[in-house]
Amino acid sequence: MSLADELARLDELRQRGVLSEDEFARAKARLLDGGAPAPTFDAVNRLRRSRSDRWIGGVCGGLAQATGVEAWIWRLVAVGLASFGGTGVLLYLLLWIFVPEDPV
Repeated sequence: MSLADELARLDELRQRGVLSEDEFARAKARLLDGGAPAPTFDAVNRLRRSRSDRWIGGVCGGLAQATGVEAWIWRLVAVGLASFGGTGVLLYLLLWIFVPEDPV
């Protein structure tokens, strides 16, 4: 879909009352700025395994840095998921493998 089509679609949503003027202005600015990533995607893109806050692989420490939630909460979630058929262990291992380590 082209930029003009996206802008027309946003304008249509604004005219129908689905988007407020403020939401329309933010969406239009995001489109015109080259589609800046949403805050959620920004957190995912900056996810790195921690070198300073680690017990095993630094995954929970990295999640804490990226999300602003304390690392002990992420560790508790991982242990809780591990008790449900090993889901937490599998998820932790996948994150350990695929998330790059913090360079600093």
